[in-house]
Amino acid sequence: MIYPILPLQLNLYGILIAVGILVGTLLCIREEKQRQLPKDLGVDIILYAVPLAVIFSRIYYVIFAWEQFRDNPVSALYIWEGGLAIYGGIIGGVLGLWLLSKRRRQPMPLLTDIAVPSLLLGQAIGRWGNYFNGEAHGNLVQNAAYQFFPAAVQINRQWFYATFFYESVWNFAGFVFLYLNRKRFAKQGGNGDLTLWYLLWYGQGRMVIEMLRTDSLMLGSMRVSQGLSILLVLAAAALLGKRRQMKAFHFAPLAVGILLSVFAATQENLLLLVSGALLIAVYSVILYRTYRKIDATSRI
Repeated sequence: MIYPILPLQLNLYGILIAVGILVGTLLCIREEKQRQLPKDLGVDIILYAVPLAVIFSRIYYVIFAWEQFRDNPVSALYIWEGGLAIYGGIIGGVLGLWLLSKRRRQPMPLLTDIAVPSLLLGQAIGRWGNYFNGEAHGNLVQNAAYQFFPAAVQINRQWFYATFFYESVWNFAGFVFLYLNRKRFAKQGGNGDLTLWYLLWYGQGRMVIEMLRTDSLMLGSMRVSQGLSILLVLAAAALLGKRRQMKAFHFAPLAVGILLSVFAATQENLLLLVSGALLIAVYSVILYRTYRKIDATSRI
């Protein structure tokens, strides 16, 4: 959805992406200074990660939505019309940071830890681009009692569940969580913990919200982003648990939650999926308390 302004056309989708990049750059520069890292490392993180993130997010989307572009392959270049997949962007961003780590001789986990708060805030901002493009929404809202924003969004005089808004709020809350805890995780867990918490936080929200959407990228009968989210949540949660030396019985909520989530995803059962996500959330709280216990012990 493009809005005309004077003789120009203002593409709000592209502008919001640019705003997200700008805010992310400022945050990375601030983190560079607070950690007393080599000069311009924060800017380099953006310069190396963002171009590849945009390219790979588009490639990822085009691969899984090829039917949209088969008759006019050139349209795959029209990114201002929407169609950027965040997991493709993460792949591209990680590749860019890996190249930067080799060039600047900085640990890769350190670079990803600096980047992920900015990434999550950028995702929260960028989701509003979906609003202006009329995409990333859920099914029709039949009940008039829920036909209001932010529960729903009106597109072409019809009301749809505002899944873009749900994810934007979830991402912003995740940004606040990561930003407030970044020093604690770095001090107690070392480089990489913040990145794993990003995957755990974002994955939990995305695997639930994805089931509400009507435009999911599919691989057979499986929603690609939902399946990948579950895998990333499992990997991040297990690695964090191992790092925190959690007891075997602490992993029970995670194991049951993942199994429920996988079954729910294959059966398109939202109630079971939410149940699985809640169990994973219980595990996440137990995991987070291990950091708080160390803080409490250190103050005695």
